[in-house]
Amino acid sequence: MYAVTLLTNPEKTNLDKGLVDSLRNAWGGGDALWLAPDEAAEFRIRQKPANQWQVWSDLQALGVDLILQPAKGRRKRMLLADMDSTMICQECIDELAAEAGIGAHVADITARAMNGELDFEAALRERVGLLGGLESAIIDTVLANRITPMPGGRTLIGTMKADGAHAVLVSGGFTVFTSHVAADLGFDEHRANTLLVEGGLLTGAVAEPILGREAKIEALTEISARLGLTPDHVIAVGDGANDLGMLQLAGTGVALHAKPAVAAQCDIRINHGDLTALLYIQGYAKPEFAS
Repeated sequence: MYAVTLLTNPEKTNLDKGLVDSLRNAWGGGDALWLAPDEAAEFRIRQKPANQWQVWSDLQALGVDLILQPAKGRRKRMLLADMDSTMICQECIDELAAEAGIGAHVADITARAMNGELDFEAALRERVGLLGGLESAIIDTVLANRITPMPGGRTLIGTMKADGAHAVLVSGGFTVFTSHVAADLGFDEHRANTLLVEGGLLTGAVAEPILGREAKIEALTEISARLGLTPDHVIAVGDGANDLGMLQLAGTGVALHAKPAVAAQCDIRINHGDLTALLYIQGYAKPEFAS
């Protein structure tokens, strides 16, 4: 059996009952279960329809995300999440660069790296190098004035942890940011790169080895094994090319507002919903969300 989930932006809640019923009838599905009025619904089908991605494309134009996945084992016991543009709305290194007056140049490198056009590690070294000589106090300024959580993040983590899950933040960014974001949102642990500082100034270097795509895969396998889990018990979420390894290894890999080249390689794509979409696709109804 497969679970079909339809959801929309929680700020708009424009999921039409007629649309849900029409698709359910077309695909021979069971009764529709509304997880949140006008926002999220699901039904079961016995086999994947041949027109899945054409319907997905049509619904995208209506502001609706469509997710199809095996119904069994959807509720996961570990969350593995990227930070930049996933658990927060910004790219931390871009915000540091903006404070330093070189934001546009660094942001362009970041965008190309996240879309898989540049080697992640080389691009990180280049961007960090451009920050050399900045006062380390700029980090506190960025944290205070420029970083905002992605909508739905606290609810996602709070709900999964209340249900016994373990939450891990794993980032190709920096520990000076993940430590703050992890504590703020309620993650159990975090991993990231270390910006090097000497005499109160950024040195323009990052500690080796760099945490990139392979390190995120290692985090998934190592932490799940430590908890007595397998990768199939994990739901992973990210948006960039360096997230693809963990997204493809996890039992459920979610491309959230992802770069086009990344989304194209993922079966679960959330473009309209916020982070609470990860609860809906696990079968949580809104009354089950942690406050």
